Amino acid sequence: MRTTALCSLALLGTAAAAVMRRDDCPAPDVNPFEGRRVTVSHGYAGQLEQTFDSFIAANDTLNARKVRTVQNTGTFVWAPSISGLDALDATISAARAEQIQGGVDQIVGLVLYNVPDRDCSAGESAGELSGTDGLRRYKDEYVDAWADRLSRASDLTFAIVIEPDAIGNMVTNEGIPFCAQAKPIQEEAIAYALQKLQFDNVHLYIDISHGGWLGWADNLPLTAQQAGKIVRMAGNDTKIRGFVTNVSNYNPFQAEVREDYTEWNPSWDEDNFARSLAPFLEQEGLPARFIIDQSRVHLPGAREEWGEWCNVYPAGLGKQGLTDANPLIDSLVWVKPPGESDGQCGMPGAPRAGAWFNDYMIMLVENAHESIVPADSLERARQPWWPNKN
Repeated sequence: MRTTALCSLALLGTAAAAVMRRDDCPAPDVNPFEGRRVTVSHGYAGQLEQTFDSFIAANDTLNARKVRTVQNTGTFVWAPSISGLDALDATISAARAEQIQGGVDQIVGLVLYNVPDRDCSAGESAGELSGTDGLRRYKDEYVDAWADRLSRASDLTFAIVIEPDAIGNMVTNEGIPFCAQAKPIQEEAIAYALQKLQFDNVHLYIDISHGGWLGWADNLPLTAQQAGKIVRMAGNDTKIRGFVTNVSNYNPFQAEVREDYTEWNPSWDEDNFARSLAPFLEQEGLPARFIIDQSRVHLPGAREEWGEWCNVYPAGLGKQGLTDANPLIDSLVWVKPPGESDGQCGMPGAPRAGAWFNDYMIMLVENAHESIVPADSLERARQPWWPNKN
């Protein structure tokens, strides 16, 4: 096992690392989230006005003030189509203004999500690109456009999530003909994205699903091997910061109650998923660093099985920010903007994927983690450099 692997395991206190001296380990990488604030999406904040109005209409000022807190909380911004690339421009502009005029160092959270034959196993989030022609367009019209924008934003720090669910489907769904056909195209596509986004200020986190999907004992080594293959396809000098788990899912970081359906899974929450997967990633020469999506966390007993993934209820807003609970975690983040529907499934009344689901957001606020404290005022926060349209 490599020295870097032993050093990483030493963070977890494993016996295998006990023989290592402290000075044998290289200086740890600087966590890009330390000292920075995830950029607020003003477009998302505008959507939350509907939720605020709902609480005011119900004379629920406590939860209305929680909405005001959420409106000033950083979320990742998705660019799920070629035509949606303008979202990158708006987010970069907002982050630059906040950093320069607001005096707060930013980390811009973005999601690259347009791989050909996306969501091959479920279809609720199917995209615009398919097959070899989709691969060409993905490279020329989508990824290259990302690279161009990031090359002109060296003054900012970025955390970019790479293609949610893609590796999950590669590892477990080759038995679906559509997924098997898509796999080599998606591997090439993601490798190209990794290669093109190699900037010093850009921190890449490859999506590896969640503990209920890839955290089973048999899937752990396969997941690391699949990730390693793609990174090697991108070239010997390709660097990634790490991996992201639980995107658009509902698993808690540290479960208060272990659900019955997790009985035989070593990754029964996302904390344990990161710890279980880390040694396999190290064996592939990959960094065992993680960010964990906690935008929506199911309440105990909300699911009968892990396969329930769509607008799960009851659920609440999860915790965000740095954590000392696991040294492998860069940050708990909100990747999936809470309130956006997973699709026309799950909680009754759910709209299409990506559409605003106000009743669901009301529930998330009502069940929010205790760290989501109400704002002092019902007035919406404003700054002169913020856009006025929302």
